[in-house]
Amino acid sequence: MSNIAGKAYAMNAVTPMRWYTAWWNRLFFGIANLRPSTTAGLATLSLIHYARWVIIMPGQFPNLGKGQPRENVKYAYMIFFSNFNGSWNQYVDSFSSAIPRGLDLFWFGSIKYPKSVPVLPFHRYITSNQIWTDYYYNAYPMATSNDVKSAKRIKDALLPFIADSQRESPEEFLQKYNRLLINLQHDISQMGPNPVVSLSASAVERNLGKEREWREKN
Repeated sequence: MSNIAGKAYAMNAVTPMRWYTAWWNRLFFGIANLRPSTTAGLATLSLIHYARWVIIMPGQFPNLGKGQPRENVKYAYMIFFSNFNGSWNQYVDSFSSAIPRGLDLFWFGSIKYPKSVPVLPFHRYITSNQIWTDYYYNAYPMATSNDVKSAKRIKDALLPFIADSQRESPEEFLQKYNRLLINLQHDISQMGPNPVVSLSASAVERNLGKEREWREKN
């Protein structure tokens, strides 16, 4: 699956909207930027790397040269990008639970948008408008967003500890080291593959493993 890299999933959804509702949507995005409470629920979802909405008006589609005919685009389009950890279902369900009003505000102008609750029609809508990712690279495939945050906290604590303990006696060093471990115990863990989310995801992992083995032999 090209939109999965380790523990991360890349989602791209493109939804058409009428040009006049696109202007309303832009206004709502501006209001959301001024009122962080609109999307405050996103901060509670530690599985999300980031989420971004972009609106492209009919006249804003790029023309790459004289050889490309001008397109007669009927609709404006809202493009939603997000990277997250976990399964597709977990993400969409969490999004729907965390900011249902925010989702309805952002997608209200998209054609045939069913609202974020109940979840099943929302699932179908996202599925029908999702664009498959052709290539997806992850520098740290076994690290979740929480793993990265933990690593930063460990680094921020370890660097001053190294500087402060250069001239300590063995007994003092051990005391400070044990205190450091206690303070960081929730951030120290081993990274490994996700548990099996579904049989299809497990099959994908097996196929990727076979492909890697074949490449190594050939």
